[in-house]
Amino acid sequence: MTTAAIWCGLALPAAAQDLAAGRWIELTHPFNENSVYWPTAEMFTKTEVFHGHTEGGWFYAAYNFAAAEHGGTHMDSPIHFAEGAHTTDQVPLDRLIGPAVVIDVTEQATADVDYLVSAADIEAFEAEHGPIGAGTIVLLNAGRAGLYGDRKAYMGTDERGEEAVAKLHFPGLGADGAALLVERGIAAVGIDTPSIDYGQSKDFAAHVELMTHNIPVFENVGDMSDLPATGAMIVALPMMIEGGSGGPLRIVAHLPGE
Repeated sequence: MTTAAIWCGLALPAAAQDLAAGRWIELTHPFNENSVYWPTAEMFTKTEVFHGHTEGGWFYAAYNFAAAEHGGTHMDSPIHFAEGAHTTDQVPLDRLIGPAVVIDVTEQATADVDYLVSAADIEAFEAEHGPIGAGTIVLLNAGRAGLYGDRKAYMGTDERGEEAVAKLHFPGLGADGAALLVERGIAAVGIDTPSIDYGQSKDFAAHVELMTHNIPVFENVGDMSDLPATGAMIVALPMMIEGGSGGPLRIVAHLPGE
């Protein structure tokens, strides 16, 4: 699909797509040695190849990096939990670029670290802001992005290894909420936690429900506090790993000018 076709398909008015006006908001955590990864996943590493002035007199810098697909701000491709679904390079652009709604569950998630965003939460949002249209990118703001630098506070544990998985505590999307978003025909869903399923999940029901319907997920999304409930446009472009189940993600929001 061409970029022009994507713009034509957006629910927002054409004036809202003037990228020369308005402002951009970064929603990506930097990748470094402190990036959040699942306790069993390979962490991000960056090693220096060269940094300095060459014998020829010019400055030159280059590095190697390595990491698991799923860590830091990243995308889960549908193949991650659905056999035969889209791999990272197959996810259509119109699932990665489009109008957004932001459902704020900060109050609920602050009161209950294991909170599950429910169908009732989504319906309450729609009652106030209108129906969530097909092709919308839905962002769930649990107010967790500010904790990202403290792995124990953000994930429930800073331990590594298989035994640490049982100690994970953070909010996620409930199975009924995921089913309702599928019914709405959304393009993608993002959350400011390490997983779309809450930390204590044993069945990964939200992953399975969404990805069975080829809906990608953005995890460890950055601070959404400056985003309005409606009216933002999201651009979320992952590393295009052929056959991948996910990958590092740069996600930004554009707010239209006044």
